[in-house]
Amino acid sequence: MDIELGIQNVARPVSFTSDDTAEHVSAIIDDAVANGKIIDLVDTKGRHIVVPGAVLGYALIGSETKHAVGFGAL
Repeated sequence: MDIELGIQNVARPVSFTSDDTAEHVSAIIDDAVANGKIIDLVDTKGRHIVVPGAVLGYALIGSETKHAVGFGAL
């Protein structure tokens, strides 16, 4: 699943893919923001993405995007 985190006062979002469910990611973010904790998520390569909940501007949590490219005669 694709995840994008917008961080306050940072021009570029943090985008990555995770094997976690949307519900699990949302629960981690909700808890961190509500309780002043750290958001600690793991991407598909096993890397930890760590963001203080207090500086989170937005989070986009969605299903995996699949792009189909087709070439054909018009």
